[in-house]
Amino acid sequence: MSRMRARLCLMMFLQFFVWGAWFVTLGTFLATNLRASGEQTGLVFATQSWGAIVAPLFVGLVADRFVNAERIFALLHLAGAVLLWRMYAAPEFASFYPLALAYMIVYMPTLALANAVCFRQMRDTTTEFPPVRMWGTVGWIVAGLAISYAFAWDDRANIAAGALRNTFLLAAVASAVLGLYGFSLPATPPVRGGESQVRALLGVEALGLLKERNFAVFFCSAVLICVPLAFYYQNANLFLAEAGVANPTGKMTIGQISEAGFILLLPWFFHRFGFRRTLLLGMLAWALRYALFAFGNASELLWMLLVGIALHGVCYDFFFVAGQVYTDARAGPRFKASAQGLVTLATYGLGMLIGFWIAGMITDRYTLAAGHDWREVWLFPSGFALVVSGAFLLLFRDTVATVAPEAEQ
Repeated sequence: MSRMRARLCLMMFLQFFVWGAWFVTLGTFLATNLRASGEQTGLVFATQSWGAIVAPLFVGLVADRFVNAERIFALLHLAGAVLLWRMYAAPEFASFYPLALAYMIVYMPTLALANAVCFRQMRDTTTEFPPVRMWGTVGWIVAGLAISYAFAWDDRANIAAGALRNTFLLAAVASAVLGLYGFSLPATPPVRGGESQVRALLGVEALGLLKERNFAVFFCSAVLICVPLAFYYQNANLFLAEAGVANPTGKMTIGQISEAGFILLLPWFFHRFGFRRTLLLGMLAWALRYALFAFGNASELLWMLLVGIALHGVCYDFFFVAGQVYTDARAGPRFKASAQGLVTLATYGLGMLIGFWIAGMITDRYTLAAGHDWREVWLFPSGFALVVSGAFLLLFRDTVATVAPEAEQ
């Protein structure tokens, strides 16, 4: 591995370590430390969506026109370190929420900036970028393993003692290190054509694709399937903790390992089954995983919970990553960037906003004096995913030629 490649891998490792260090256990922290309701928890998770909406404007208007990408990347992570430290010290929900919103508005642009730094150093991004990006997944996994097995902050007794607050301190330290490291990254000056970059990131030029029925069906399905996705982000860790599963955060890294493995199988599935069946399999996997969560437990049926976690690779890769590839194949050379911007904004922006709002309402509805009625909570996204899958099966008839995937989350 070249020295430059190693530096980029370290950047990606820290980028996702920072996020994974606090985001996975966020729902549990809010419910146990800040006594947040399901609706309040949904509001905090939805800050990710607001950050995703602001990020294209920020990257397009600032980083692509005025400031080197690596410099603003470094400054944003230093600012993020301060905000994470403030989140660590926040005593109640009212003071925590604005800090979380500010942090996600600061953090989400760094995802695109990290990619920009990588792409400028690569001649063939289709072959060089995935191995570098894979280190981001490794960073997320290491963060989860550290929380469970190195520090045991997600042990039931430690959760009750407020130990999950330390996850924000861990993330703050990592963010500060990444911010300082960012100044040493290769120079990535602005490129000309910033205005067209903004239009591409917002997906303006790709709106015409929605006139095609099949793409419109895929687009609507992508927005709607974000509802089950939001339930996983918001509730999975809290569910495992309340169910009595030991080291829940560490066990959830099985999902990231699965994600890294299943993406390698995507080319074979595209070739063998085509886009339609691959996308459908991804949606059906959401229904299956939540059925497993609904009827599994932490004792003799623990295997059902573990299988449900492991299905994350199928759930995410076979719909969201496959959807990126389908969008690329459908858009054509002229609208590739704009189409990806449109789908990203619709899913991580609009779709996740709706998803976290619904997840918060459903969670509140089945909140008990001591915990939650998790069977009822999980049956809702399972049934929802089935309905979306059925509509997709009936309405989607695209036979676009298959291609190999070029990008990972």
